[in-house]
This record gives sequence, C-alpha cells and structure tokens, in this order.
Amino acid sequence: MGNSYAGQLRTTRFEEVLHNSIEASLRSNTVVPRPVFTQLYLDTETPTASDGRTEHEDDEDEDGSESNSPPVPYQMKPPPEGCCTTDGFCQAGRDLRLSSLASDPLDVPPGFLLVGAKSPSLPDTLLVCAVDRRFLPDERGRNALLGFSGNCMGCGEKGFRYFTEFSSHINLKLSTQPKKQKHLKYHLYRNSQGTLVKGAPICWRGQDSRVRQVGSNVSEGHVTSDEQPPNPALTAHPAHTPASYTAGSHVEPTGPAHVADALPSVTNGGHVVPPVTQPPVHHSGPGRPSSIGLHANAGPPKKRHKGWSPDSSASAVAENAVKTPSSSSSSSSTLSLSISSAIPNGARSEAVAPLNVSQGSLTPMSPPGLSIPVPDQLLHTCRLQPVIFKGHGSLPQLTGNVSEVLVSSLLQSCYLSSQTLPRVYQHYGPSPIQPLSTEMQILLTVYYLVQLGPDQVPLIEDLEQIFMRSWRESHLSEIRQYQQPQAPAAPGRLYGLETPSTLPGLPQHLTLPPQSQQPLTPSQLPWLAQLAASSCGEGVVVLGEHVRSLAQGLSQTFSRLMEGRLANTNYVVIIVTTPGQETQSCVVVTGKHQCRALAESMYSPSEGLREINQQLSSGPAQELSQYCNSLGPDGDVDSLLESATVDNNQPSPSSSSHDSAGEKSPKSTHSPPDAHGPADTHSPRETRTHCSKDLPSPKDGRTPSPKDRAPSPKDTCSEYRVEWREVRPIQLAVARKLLSHVCAIADSSTQNLDLGSFDRVSFLICVPPSEVTFQQTVLHLWSSGVFQEIGGLDQECVSLREAERYVVKMDQSAEARIDDLIHEAHSNSYTLYILVHDHAHWDISSAVYSSSDSGLGVVDQLLNSRQIREAPNILTLHVTSFPFALQTQYTRISPYNEIHWPSAFSNDVDLYHERMRYFGVSELLESTRSGSSLPLMRCDSSFESMASALEERFPKLHSAVIRTTVLIQHYCVALMAASGRICDSHHNLHKHTSVETLEIVQSLLTAAQRCPAHHGHMVLLRIPSLALAAWAHRRLSNVRRRLGLEESFEIILGNPSQALNIGQSFTDRLKTWRKIQDADWVPRTYLELEALPCILILSGAEPLGESLPRSLKYCDLRVISSSYLQRTTLEQELGLAAYLVRAESRPPHNPGPGSDLLESDAEKLSSTDNEEEEGQENGDSPPSSSQALQSCPESGASDPCTANNTTSPNAQRGAIDTRLNQNHLQSPSQSQPQLQPQPSSQPLPYPQATPHHPQTQHPTQIYPQQQPVSQQQQQAQLQTHLHPQPVSQTSSQPNPQTLSQYQLLSHPQPQPPPRSNRRPSKSTSSDSSSPRAPSPHQSCSWARGVSRPPSVLLPRVLYDIITASDSSGLPRCTSFLPHISVAWASSFRPLLSKMMTCTEQSLYYRQWTVPRAFHMDSSNRTEGRSDNFHPRRLLLSGPPQVGKTGAYLHFLGILSRMLIRLMEVDIYDEEDINYTAQVEGVQYHQPSASWPNPDVMRTMPFDYMIHDPKYDDISTVYCPGFKPRTDGNPVRQEDVYLRRRTSRIKLSKYAAYNTYHHCEQCHQYMGFNPRYQMCESTLHAFTFSHLLLGEDIQLYFIIPKSKEHYFSFSQPGGQLESMRLPLTSDWSPDCIKSPIFTPTTGRHEHGLFNLYHAMDGASHLHILVVKEYEMAVYKKYWPNHIMLVLPTVFNGAGIGAAHFLIKELSYHNLELERTRRLEGGGLAGDVWPFIILADDSCVMWNAVDLDARGAPVERAVSLKQVLQHMEACPDLAHYGLCGIRKWSSRGLTGTRSREPFSRGHLHDFLLLNVDLSHNIQYDQNRFTCHDVDFTLRAHSTGLLVCRFNSFSVMKKQIAIGGYRTFIIKTKMTDVPTSVGPSQYVCAPDSKHLFLATPAQLLLEKYLQHTSQRLFPLSTKNYTHPVLSVDCFLNLGPEVTVCFVSSRPHSINIGTTGLLFSGLLLCFSDSFVTPGFLKKFTFLKGATLCVISADRSSLRQTVGRLELEEEWRFRLSDEFQTANAKEDRPLFFLTGKHI
Repeated sequence: MGNSYAGQLRTTRFEEVLHNSIEASLRSNTVVPRPVFTQLYLDTETPTASDGRTEHEDDEDEDGSESNSPPVPYQMKPPPEGCCTTDGFCQAGRDLRLSSLASDPLDVPPGFLLVGAKSPSLPDTLLVCAVDRRFLPDERGRNALLGFSGNCMGCGEKGFRYFTEFSSHINLKLSTQPKKQKHLKYHLYRNSQGTLVKGAPICWRGQDSRVRQVGSNVSEGHVTSDEQPPNPALTAHPAHTPASYTAGSHVEPTGPAHVADALPSVTNGGHVVPPVTQPPVHHSGPGRPSSIGLHANAGPPKKRHKGWSPDSSASAVAENAVKTPSSSSSSSSTLSLSISSAIPNGARSEAVAPLNVSQGSLTPMSPPGLSIPVPDQLLHTCRLQPVIFKGHGSLPQLTGNVSEVLVSSLLQSCYLSSQTLPRVYQHYGPSPIQPLSTEMQILLTVYYLVQLGPDQVPLIEDLEQIFMRSWRESHLSEIRQYQQPQAPAAPGRLYGLETPSTLPGLPQHLTLPPQSQQPLTPSQLPWLAQLAASSCGEGVVVLGEHVRSLAQGLSQTFSRLMEGRLANTNYVVIIVTTPGQETQSCVVVTGKHQCRALAESMYSPSEGLREINQQLSSGPAQELSQYCNSLGPDGDVDSLLESATVDNNQPSPSSSSHDSAGEKSPKSTHSPPDAHGPADTHSPRETRTHCSKDLPSPKDGRTPSPKDRAPSPKDTCSEYRVEWREVRPIQLAVARKLLSHVCAIADSSTQNLDLGSFDRVSFLICVPPSEVTFQQTVLHLWSSGVFQEIGGLDQECVSLREAERYVVKMDQSAEARIDDLIHEAHSNSYTLYILVHDHAHWDISSAVYSSSDSGLGVVDQLLNSRQIREAPNILTLHVTSFPFALQTQYTRISPYNEIHWPSAFSNDVDLYHERMRYFGVSELLESTRSGSSLPLMRCDSSFESMASALEERFPKLHSAVIRTTVLIQHYCVALMAASGRICDSHHNLHKHTSVETLEIVQSLLTAAQRCPAHHGHMVLLRIPSLALAAWAHRRLSNVRRRLGLEESFEIILGNPSQALNIGQSFTDRLKTWRKIQDADWVPRTYLELEALPCILILSGAEPLGESLPRSLKYCDLRVISSSYLQRTTLEQELGLAAYLVRAESRPPHNPGPGSDLLESDAEKLSSTDNEEEEGQENGDSPPSSSQALQSCPESGASDPCTANNTTSPNAQRGAIDTRLNQNHLQSPSQSQPQLQPQPSSQPLPYPQATPHHPQTQHPTQIYPQQQPVSQQQQQAQLQTHLHPQPVSQTSSQPNPQTLSQYQLLSHPQPQPPPRSNRRPSKSTSSDSSSPRAPSPHQSCSWARGVSRPPSVLLPRVLYDIITASDSSGLPRCTSFLPHISVAWASSFRPLLSKMMTCTEQSLYYRQWTVPRAFHMDSSNRTEGRSDNFHPRRLLLSGPPQVGKTGAYLHFLGILSRMLIRLMEVDIYDEEDINYTAQVEGVQYHQPSASWPNPDVMRTMPFDYMIHDPKYDDISTVYCPGFKPRTDGNPVRQEDVYLRRRTSRIKLSKYAAYNTYHHCEQCHQYMGFNPRYQMCESTLHAFTFSHLLLGEDIQLYFIIPKSKEHYFSFSQPGGQLESMRLPLTSDWSPDCIKSPIFTPTTGRHEHGLFNLYHAMDGASHLHILVVKEYEMAVYKKYWPNHIMLVLPTVFNGAGIGAAHFLIKELSYHNLELERTRRLEGGGLAGDVWPFIILADDSCVMWNAVDLDARGAPVERAVSLKQVLQHMEACPDLAHYGLCGIRKWSSRGLTGTRSREPFSRGHLHDFLLLNVDLSHNIQYDQNRFTCHDVDFTLRAHSTGLLVCRFNSFSVMKKQIAIGGYRTFIIKTKMTDVPTSVGPSQYVCAPDSKHLFLATPAQLLLEKYLQHTSQRLFPLSTKNYTHPVLSVDCFLNLGPEVTVCFVSSRPHSINIGTTGLLFSGLLLCFSDSFVTPGFLKKFTFLKGATLCVISADRSSLRQTVGRLELEEEWRFRLSDEFQTANAKEDRPLFFLTGKHI
C-alpha cells in the first residue's frame, strides 16, 4: 500500500510550502504541520516490507491527515480474470449485502465480530464482513491493533491479513487507498427476531483524543486532563510513569476509578496504570511533532497481528502512545520493524565510531578567555548529567563543576568521517564531487534529532548513513559516471558505494534537503534549523540566531537547565554563524533518558562493571533497596516473609543487615487499589481460595510438603530416556570441509604445510577462563572418541582427568601449557599440532595494550607469538559464533581459510536429513514475525515501566543496579505469590510483579510436581555484574528458604571463575535419575543439570561459551546491558537461547500455523492477572492455568476442558496479544459469549485430557500448546552428562558398568502415539468427544519442554532494535559495528545485504572495518604486502550452540585418520602360489647365514614353479617334483574380475615416494630450490649397436647439472662417452655402487621415484627409463632425475623392450668403462658389473631377523641397507641374477621360512650381473611374462640365480599407468568396438577388422585366452604338458608348459617317459633341429604351434624341422595376428600329431 508518489519532488514551490507550514503552526494548536523538507522532497512515505507491502497502515482518519498535500489517487489492482466484479458481491460471486444476509445463519469464528462495510458505489448498502475483534477499537476508540484480519461472509474465504486484499475481494472499488477506518463503519448484531441489523458505529474517532492539547506549563507529574487513562499496555514502555516513582509526591488520579469496570481489557493489576491521565504522544508538549506519531512506523507489520507481542507492537502505535510533559518519562516512538528503529537506552556506544570520549576538563583547550563555568548542583537540580557532543569548531573549556558534564567527540568524528571522500573519487584530480558542507551536516543533524522518539538515543551510525545518502543524492550523476566502468553485480554482491533507499534512524517518510539545487548558506542555517525544530515543540531547541559563540550558547543552555526551562527538551543545538568565520556547532543532550543512556555507554564494559560494584555499597543503592522493600498498602516484603515463616511453624530468622539492606528488592509502586487497572475481577473469596492452597500434588491436589516434593527412588518417569551420542550429518560435513581446507593448504605451492611428513596428530583446545566451559569441553572431548582415533586408546582407558590435559583455560596459567606445546612441536617434527582456539571472539585484545590484571591480551600474547607463527607443524583453528572481529582489513586469516557453517536447507530441500534442527537467533526473530503464535522473544512492559520510573528517582545509580533490583524484587514477590504461603487476602502480591515473572515462577514451581520423578526445567537469569549476581543469589535463596521451597528448585550462581556448585539433595536427585553409582560424582557443567528445576543466575561481562541443557525453558535477559550496541554483544546474549529441536517439529523455513516450535506451551502462557483464582475451585487442577494444561500428556492438547467452556482460537490469540500488555482477560462471565467450541479440523496427534471439574475452566487456559508427533530426537550437540540407564522399567538397558555415563543423552520418549498430522493453530481446542488422557503422572513438563526452544525476555531497548529490520530485510542489529574492538573504515560504506552469503559478509567486514589500536590484529601490517595472512590459520564460524565443538572434534579424528591414510599405502598382500604340501627335509644354509655359498647354491634344485601371485593367471611351468592341488588353483578363479588382495600398511621412514611427497629434506633431492625454479638439465645422445637390432641404437640421456659427475664426457659439456661405474673394490658407507634403472610409463605423478628416504640419504645413481613421448612430462615432475629416453620405435613396446635396452646398454657401458679403466692404467675386471632393475611401484623393504627363540621377526629397513648387504656378498660375482622375495603378511611358512636363500624365479627387484648374463637377452618383443622367460633361459645356461629370502620388497598398488595396461582397439579409432580374444587372429589374406595393437601383444593375449581350444589335450592335464622350446609363453592357467632349451650344454629337466600334449615353437633358431625334437614323445592328437615373423619363414621352419613327418597340417590351420600388413603381423601354423 505504498504511496504512488514515493520519492518524487513535490511541485509546490518552496515559498508556498514554507508559508503553509508557518501558517499551520500559527493557526493550529491540534495539528502540527509536517516538517518543511518532508513536504518539499518527499521520499518514501511508508516503508515497504520485503513482500512489497507497507509495514504499517495509515491509521489516521480520512479527514485527519496531517499533511497539506492533496489526496493521492489510488489505483487498485485489477481483479483476477473470470471473477465476479458486481457491487455488493464478493469476487466468488456470493452476495454480501446486509439485506440479503439478514436472516441467513452465519458462521462467525470465535473472536470475530460482524461489521458492516460501506462501498462507495453502494452508499445505502452495508456489506457484511467478519473481522477479528483485536483489530477493531473498543467503545472508546482504543485498543485496536494495527493491521487487519477478516473473513468473507459470502464465500467463506478466511485469513485475509491485509485490508487491501479484503477490499478487493469484496469489490469495494476504491479510488483512494483502502483504510479500515474509512470503510468499516458499523457493528452488526442480531435483534430479538434473530435478524441481523445495523448496530452502533465503530468508534474509530476515539483515538482523536490526540487533538486535546495540554498546556505547556503543566508541572512534572501533574497533568490536568479529564481524559481517562488509555490502555497503558498499548503505550510505549516508559510512557506511563507512576507518580509515586517520580520526584514529585504521590498524586491521586483525576479520573474516576470506576472506569476500570467498563473496559473489557485492562492492565495487570494496575501497577503500570499512570495515576494521572496523560495526553498522547503527539502533544506531549507544545508543538510535539505529529510526524513522530504518525509516520514513525510505530506499529507492528501487518503480518504480525497474530503472534506479535503487543508489548512491542501495540505499544508502538502512535495513536495510543502517551507521554507526560517530563522528558524523561517519555513515550517510546519505537520504530518497530523499520530501519528507524528505537535507538534507546545506551544505544550510543562509544565504539560505534572510532572515537574517544573526553570528560569535563579533558576537553581540548580552546583560546584563552573562552572558559565556561559549569553550574554547581547541576545534577541535583536537573536530575541529569548533560552530554555535550562536540561538533564543528573548538569547544570552549569547561571549568567548575565539570564532573557533572560529559563531553563526547563522537559527533565531531562523524562529521570528519563523512567529509573524507573515498579514495576512488580522489584519484580523478579536480572533481565536481565534494563532501557535504558544514551547514548541511548541521541541518541534517537537527532534522535527525527532530525525528527521534522521546526515548530514543541518537546513534552515530544512523547519522552517518543519512549523511551518506544526502551526499549521494547531491552527486548522483557524477557518482554514476565514476561507477559506469564497473560490471553490474548481482543484488547484494556489490561492495561499492551503494546505499539503501531508506536510512536507519531516519523515519522513512523523511527525505533529505535537495542540496544539489542550491547550496545552503550560513545565514540560512539558523532559521532553517529552527524551522525544522519547531515541528517538535520543545523537544529540540536551536540556539543560533542570537548566539555569537559556542561559549555563549553553552552558558545559555546551562542557565535554562538550572531554571527548569528545558524540562521538555531532549536536545539543544547550538549554531554559531558569525560572518567571515567558519560555522561552529555543538549539541547538548538534556533529555534524562538520553543523558543516562549516553553516560553509561561511555563506560567500557569493564568500567561499567566497576562502577556498578562501587555503587552497590553507596547510599543511593541502600535507599533503593529500602524503597523497593515496601509494597505500599500491601505491606513489606520482609514482614510478609516473616509471616510466611511463622505460618510454616518455622523459627523466624533474624533479619540480617544483608537482608534488610543488601537483599531487598524495590517495590512495584503503584496507585491505590481503587485506581488499579480496570476490571480487577478478583473477589476476596477467590483470593482466599488461592492463598489457602499450596502447590498441589499431581495425584490428588494436596499440598505437598518440601519432603513430599523430594524425589523418591520409587518415582519413575516413563518419558525420560537416554540415547547414544552420535555425530550429526551436518557436523560431519563441516569436519570434512575443515579437512579439505587443511588439504588445500598442503596442496598449495607455498609449501606451508607438508601433510605427508606427519605421522600423527596432537591437539590443544583453548577455551575462555570459565570453569564450566572448561569442564564442558573436557566432557565433549572425552565422549567424542577422539582419543580412540588419535591415540588408539579405548574410551575406558582415558579418564576425564587425563582428558583435561588437552584443554586449557586462556588465563595467565595458560602460558606454561602453550610453552609446553611449542617445545613438543619443536621436538616432534613428525607430529601435526592442532591448536583449537574456541570462542575465539572473546579475547582479541592486544597484549601491548592490556594490563596483566585485566586478564585480556592472553590470546595475543600466546597464540600470536612468533614461535606459534613460525612452527611448521602447528596449525591454529579459531572457532567462534561471531567471527566479525577477526574479519578486518588487517586480519591474520585468509578468506580462503574460512569455513562457514552450512545451511541445512537449500530452496527448502533438506540437505543433510538431520534428526535435529537448529533453532537460533534468526528463528527467534522469525517467531516475532510469524503471526501464528506467541513470539518466543518478548519484552516485559510492566517491568520496563517500573525500572524507567525508578531510574528517574535515582539518577545517580547505574541502570543495571536499578533494573536488577527491580527484577529480583519481581522474582521474590512472584515466589511469595506462587507459593501460596502469603494468605492474607489483602495482599495482592501479583500486582507487585510482572505477569512474565509470575508466569516463569509459577511454571518453575509446578513443573516438577507434574512429573513423578520431579523433572523440571531451567530458568536462566542473566546478570552480567558478578556483584549484582551474587546479591541476587543471596536474596532469592533467602526468600526461597523463608518460603520453605528449598527442595522445590535450586538456585545456582554461575560465576565463570568458579566451579558449578549445587545442593547435595539436588546432586542426589541427578544421580538417581541417571543411576550413577559413583559416590563422588557431582555435576560440573550446565548440560548435566538436564531436567533439574532450577534458576541459573549466569554472571560475567559476556557469556563464555557455556552450553545450557535442553530443559532450559526461560531465558531472562531483561537486565543485560543496553549500552553496548555491537553485533557481537547482542547476538551472543541471544545465543544463550539457541536450541536444537526435533527435525519433525518444524518444516524448513516455514514455521506454519501449527508449528509447535513457535507455539509456547501452557506453562509459558499463564499470563493474566487472575492467577489467584485459576484452578482453585478444582481440587485436582494446579493453581494456575499452566498447571491445568500441564495435566495433559504430550498430546498437543491445549485445552483440557469440555466443549461448553472451550475458548476459540482467535479469542486465544487475542488473549495472547493482550496478555503481554498486562491487560486483564475478561472474567468468565464476560468472556462466555466467545467461548464457543471450535472442533479440530484435523485429528489430534494425542488424546486430550479432560479435568474432573471442567466447569472451573478459566479463560487463562486458552493458550495453544503444540507438541511434536514424537519426542524421540537425537541431541547430538547439546550432550548431557548422563548415565546410560533411564529411570524406566519398561525397557531393558545395558549394565551401567559397561556403558559410559558421559556418552548418553537424556531424552524424552512418550508412549507410541497414534500417527496423525499436527493440527493447525486454529484448531487449538477440541470438543467434548476428545478422549480422556492417561494419568497426569505420564505428563512430564520437562519431556514436553525439550521439544521446544526457550522463551526469551529482553529489555525493551534491545527488543526494539533486534526485531527491527533495515532496508535489506536484515535485523537492525546486523548493521551495527561488529565488535567494540573494531571501527568502520569509512562512513561511505554500504549496508549489509540480505542476499549476502557468509563469505560475502566476511569480505564486507574485511573491506569496511579496521581494528582499533587495542585490537590484537592492529599490528598485523607489513609494508609492501597486500595481505599478511598466516598460512596455517583457519576460522570456523557457525551459530551458537549449533554443534561446532562436535564438528571440530570429529575433524581432529578424521584428520588423524587421513594422516595415517597418507602414511599408509595399499600393499599387495598375497600368499605365494603353487606350493605343494610336502615338506623338504634338507636345510642348505643356516637360518642365520648372511650370504649364500655358491657351491651350496649349485646343489640346490632350481624351483621352476612360479610363486608370485600376480602370475596366478599364467601357465604353470612343469616341474617333476610338483604335484598340483586336486582342488585346482587355490587362488580366486574369477581373478579377472576381482582386484588383487591388498593391505594398508603405514609407511616407514625408509619408504619411496611419488611426486606428492615434498618434505623439507626432499627439496634439494627433488630439484626444487627456494625460488621454486626447475633445475637445469642437458640432453645427451648415446649410440651403440646390437646384432639383434641390426642397426645402431640412439638413446638420449637427460642429465641434470647436479648429476653430471656420474658420467664421463669427451670434454666438459661435450659428447657423452659413458656412465661412470665404480670398482669392485670400492666401498663407502654412504654410497650404492649399482646403478638403479626404473622403467616406467604413465606414472609420472604416481611412480615411486623419490628414493631419498629409502636410501637413507646415501648417494646413488637412479635412472628413469621413459618412452620418448613421455619425456617432457616426466622431466617436469622429476627435474632432478636422470632420464634414459627410449628410441621412438619403442613407443609402443612393452616391458621386455625396456629391460632389453637397459641390459644391453649396461653391458655396452661396462665395456666402455673397462676400456676407460685400461686406458687409465687400471684392471678391466675391477669394474662393477651389477645393475638394479627396479619396478616403479616398490615402496618399502623389510628384513627378517631371528629373535632369541629363533623365530623370524620382520622389520622395515632402508633400500640402502638391502643393497649394501647384497653388494657386500663375498661371492656376488658368481651370481648372474639376484633378487629378493615379495612381501606377504603371512611371511614364509614351513622349511621355506628357515631357508635364507633359494633358487627360483625373480620379479620386480633384480640385481643383474650384466657381465655374466651378456649372452642372454630379454626378449625385446615381449609384453607379458618376460621375467619368467628370462629367468628360465638364464638358468638353462647355468647362471646362478639367488633369492635373498631374508629381504622382502613391498609393492604399492598403483591403479594408474604401468606396462601391463594396454588397450586393444581397432584401427578405426572413431568406431569404439569391443574386441574379443578370438578376433586377435585371422586367416591370412582374409578381410578382417584390423587392430591397432602390436602383433606380439595380440599373439600373447590370444594364446593366453584361447589355449584351451588350441591345445585341447593340455587342458588341466599337468602330467602331459606342452613342450615349449627356448621360450616361455603364457598359454593360460589351464595349460602346463614344460620349458626346454635347445642350446648345447643347457640345463633342462628330465623328460624321459614324459608324454607331451603339444609342441610350441616360437621363432626357432638354428639350435632347434629335427634330431632335437625327436628326443621328445607326444600324445596322439597333440597340437603343434609354429610361430614366425612371416609366412615364408613359417614354411621354411616346417620344412627344416621335418615336421610334416609326424604332424599333419591343413591350409585352414594357418593364422596371422589381426594386424595390417604395414604393422608386420605374426603368423603361426597349427597341426596335429599323427
């Protein structure tokens, strides 16, 4: 409903507007004209809510407009297509005319009234509507809430929340803006005939009492008016000041006392009703501005009508706000949800701007002679301490009584800041953009002050934004010109100079002067300022026209103050505009409320607490206590307590001086009973009834004694359960995010964190110096399982005492523990230390600026120390709910190292499927706006009124002292009233406390009685001052004792420096509930107080991270400080109420009308003044409405009564709204017409209870109570220290000795309810058919309470701020300074946007805030660097109580697991294959032999069997002594489809690494120097010839400069001649003689080529053998390694080619080295002939030693030790090939474990004698089994092959690359096809799909997979193997191959008598002759396979070997590999033996 002319400049000329304004001022004493600038330049008249609707309605009458502007045309939205638009009918086509509906039965919902609406098009017809009575005025025209709620009586549509929508629906067709005041004209009622007729007109004009002007000469406290007192609850909180609180004497009310009886809704007991009638806010004094009342957005937003607390909504309605002429007892023009929110008591913290405060004579000196004396007795006379804001120019020096005047430079600094243009506009040289002029700043300041409400305190940030916007609007075109090059940004993402359309602190109808039209001159300034100030009467006084100096203006101000002429003035603005001189100004604050708030905000938090401590012993404090102890006519608190003690037959304790002076609370002064709020319906009989009963028993209502209330072991609560703690999904996600950030640091190129070098994690958690927080963290840590993750310790092995070593309180004692950590980190470089700084926002003070006794600066001193910063193995994790102070321009934390708690929902999609849902500050705020239920966050107007009045009476006392005294007084009186001990009917005790306090106390006292186990809930009372908290504890304890309530509830003093202490009886109760057997157990944390009824008085300047139990029900923050308005300060206080609720309790981001999250239970709603009578006529019901409701089970049944007394839901909502206004509900007789049954529209989730005496139902029992469907919910974060066994006899539980009492969570669990939906809030009552509930024993208040968040009570000041929103929709407090230790970098900053993510908020604060000098980051600046981030510092932020502790503890666990994972590798762990069961009895070597004996080795049989498990899929090599298993191969038969077996093994310190390892020791080895430049290397060609290749081979060496000494060159930098080899006689302990060759492909990242640690630092020559096309990538990753690049022709070759070239190159090099040695005069035979062929996956090596008993023991050793041992073998030259075994976790069994050496096949790691083996070559064409083939041929030639069984090699599983990975694909690469093994060959000259795969590979794969068809007789026929001559080819695991060599003198197995099933001839040479073949006998039908390179050689081989004599061939038996001719296919021929 926003005005269409918003933001437009009126066309009216300036002169005309000015004339009209002055004329209206002169003529009217009722309507004050709007300020000139508002008319001149109208901006947005009405603020717009986020949904496009205005936040308040125009609630003035149609003719009551206070604007001189013409009416604005209104265009209604067009109706939807197809709907009815006929006048008198609704859009659904139903008739609404009264004449048509007069006799029809109409369904009017309870709480709604029928009214008649007038339509402009039907002037003589009324339209029938149903409107919620709360939004209609009473007969006096008052008490109508803003907003609307109506139903259509035609079509029945319900729930219209805006009159605009409703008027459209009923087709009013208006031409002006719809107003309910205009169009809802008459009440409708049924006459005696039952016909609906027009009744009395609706009294909208009753609110026009505002036109009655009160004379300006009315003295303070005496207002002459016949106006009856309006509903005070609808006034702002300080407005209704009881005269007995004021400085004047008690004044009798002037209005008749019987008025009370006529009002249907009156105030709570009358204690807030002013004794005198007071005019409304608009005319509190002469000329009070109407704009404040009408346009200050005082009302609630329309959506808040249902659940909006009337304290904060209706009280802000301007029409109902009242104000006495006294400026200090002024009305709140609370700017409810708009940006111009109330900036009240203490809102101006000195930290809002980076300025300093000077007091008195500390003011900067001004020129001599300009000193101003401060009058004596100023404070005594004026009862205030003026505050002078320095402005422009020098303030004159103050002399005399300077202690009673405060001077602040905040305003001056604001002026300076707003005149400093941003740098972006300073780089353009001369610019048209200029800052605001001095005159404009002063005028805007005046206008801002004018707009402030009478109890608002100016906030410099608001003024800065006003300056900002004015400046922007004056230079809009120039700014756009500068901003044009910028790319457009998404909404909320631009951090440029964008400001909202509305400004905080400036009402949104206020617009700024169009200074761009013409500059404001100094001569115009005074009268324009006075003109602006004239609109608010005396509220703002401008001294300017006749003031020649600031000194003169100050003197006049002091004189007026002393003469009392500024009693109604809040601000005096002094302006000096002397011609020829600069304009000067200052502002003197003279409002009592403002002066007090500003004065208290000038204290630092610690100074404020010291001031409170000093005042507690002062005279005024004692006077306050005595004053408050009296209850007026109702007696004295102490005397009443004495009577209660006497009545209880207890000795009357002597009242100590403490009791009389230090423990007495201020009384709630009020007018006499006859002047109390109207409609006090309590009769004396009802009062006596109340007093005659005590707290009833749940069973029979009898009054239990304290002993009766003590817990009995026999009492059990079936709803009390415990559950195991577990990590919630969102915590797991955050822990993983933390881990990923740590990995990102490690993976970055900065080398700041080498995770690969750490093998374990240690940690230390730093917490604030709170004993409870310390114990709470220890408890979380102990129960988290971290010790099991990190140390491998069992939970039972670590006691809580041991867990305390890992947590430290950050006080002076922490220094020793941090020093120990630094020392440990220095000593254990392989341990990663995580320093967790929890609650990191607590102490951010600089150690330089902090004194040792303050306890601050410890974090900076210890955690920011150089040792912590520079330690490479210490990583700091800051954890906080409020990270803003750590996000400044000089922050130490990189924005990339911030981890923000994720949102659980995205577009209403549950991302984590949590069983628990977080309910935090935003949800609390949402509850105030939802409109569906009572807000969980409220303020107490009654309390605020009393405190405000006492603040006037005691101006010298700190407000915290006054407010705490009043609050404790309220609690004491509430305890007296609720206990029933005070039985005198004349004591109306409930009138001396507030309804909220009485509700809290009643609920506390009755909750435990409702549960058989006496479970209750916690009330948190937050008192920051330790001294006040201690006094409150003493006072409450004393009252409790004297009332005999010691066993009912505990009172706990929460002192951060002290351990938790509760009474022994309550400790026993906790132990009983949890079945704790430990006699010494005591609770150490608040979490362990779960279900204990108690009041926790939490003290300390700020919360220090203490978690509260889920039984917390009320969070009373009414006395927290309102002086320090920083975001962190406010949010951490609200964070105390943060809660985890059941996920099912609330749909995501949509707390619906039936949300039990937002629906307070009955205990929170016993909120009327007739508590005395409630339930007293029913012996079974408790003495309050809440107790009656509590007798229901967890059913959600909010009304346990029958239908005849069921309250309608709308009446309930109305009651809720009026309750917080301290209005009486109607008496039962009055409210009966509304008490109609409203059947439930949905089935109820639980049965409802019906009391035995339903006729005693009272209207206070109407509040809705919602329960979740199920109470089983995981309390993962708010872990409580409980025993595992619940007090339940229905389910078996584990033995308490076997379960940890710390690992479980208390939890409610009701009996399984019937499944149904939750009912909506409209169906909060049921009819009489509802079934009866079980016994009240089964209704545990605690069990219901844990499913709902606590209620929060706030000071009015903070409530108004927190519930207000800025233009972006964010809460107003988010735009405050984030922390007291930071300052805004510039006034020219944008506001935070609602669209910003947490990351963007962080960037915002990083750009726009700077640390103050006492901030620990203020020194974190380095010249020449853009940032100074610490690389190993992380920040985790998340809402309070959301589970951050659990998340980072889980992070520690998974980090430890990851480090172990990094230190572990997957090692092939397979048992050797092909071993027979038979055991050999021969022992060839002693088990302890170090080296093999060649002679003995020759006597050992050669083991032809292949035992390496990787070859379990190849053919078995025939060995005569081997007998295969009859059950087949023991290994997996489906090995093709399954990965091989591996084990995770931790890397030893001698492991080989891949490229991801980069510890400091490896940097030089890897070739990375400090500059991170690649080391230089050169390419060298090397050529040699070989007969088999037929041509010269050219290889390339890439040799780094650092490795050139391993080679010899013709000259330096010249031709490479050879690779240097050592002599056999050479030996060095730090040198390996054998060159290491590692062939590799595809593993440039993952190959294990880093042998630095494996070699233990020994010098060695390591050469990587790579293919040509991979040369560049290997060189990139391994710049300091020597590369041997294979020729281009070998790019497609297999591992056989690599080994072939390595061996032949090595032999050629050996010859070259021998020649070089001979030329040098040495012996050729002395050159070392061995090389090492190592696989690229060898990771670790082990040695087997024998223990004392001769058993083998394996240990990790370095590769250096293995090689040096083997090289030191005395007879090594006799061996042609040596190797080591492959590691297996099973080791060697049987005799093999005792034989240290063996002869057999060697794999993966070989020591090759290239001299002895020079006649044996690796097959260069082979892809598979090349090492098996080579070993068989080497053995056949007589070479000794030796395996060192005492050493083993571990092979890492590397899934990437390697020589075994070849893809067989077709030549047509664009056609992906699957090629089977049968397609690998084809008939010669046939048309076949050719493959792009080497022919040898196709042949090998074909033989492997099709040998069963090729050699059918050989399948599974071990005794008839296939004879393979001179080579070994894999014919598949089903076929056995017998290898024989055709060479002369070769060693072969005996084949006599052996029948072969086949013959394989592959590339047969001349040694194979027909005679050789005739030695062997073949089975008939045996298969022959002859393989050759071409068809001609194939035929030649057949002819030469005379094969046709014994073998039969067919033409169809000739095949070739499926290669194209250019790819040189291989051919083979098969035949059958004849």
